[in-house]
Amino acid sequence: MILYNVTVNIDKEVENEWLQWMKQIHIPNVLKTGMFVDHKMYKIMADDPQGTSYSIQYFADSMEKLNKYQSEFASALQAETIQNYGRHLVAFRTVLESVD
Repeated sequence: MILYNVTVNIDKEVENEWLQWMKQIHIPNVLKTGMFVDHKMYKIMADDPQGTSYSIQYFADSMEKLNKYQSEFASALQAETIQNYGRHLVAFRTVLESVD
């Protein structure tokens, strides 16, 4: 199992709007690509007066599916995020492999 983790720090002023957009639009659009079998979203428990951090986790069956997601779908989905919230968030991505 491959975990594609997106960590986002979002400004508090737009956090609730962004959270609804993520749940109702962005995450469903990522899952519609068919490259992921599941997802989870966690709020990171850190004290930051300017923003709140979240971990959005997408699970892929194989590295091939993640590579296909990144080459065929990621750019457009990331561009939509930047268009809507680019000046309000910072994001970084990490790829992890299950070792159990």
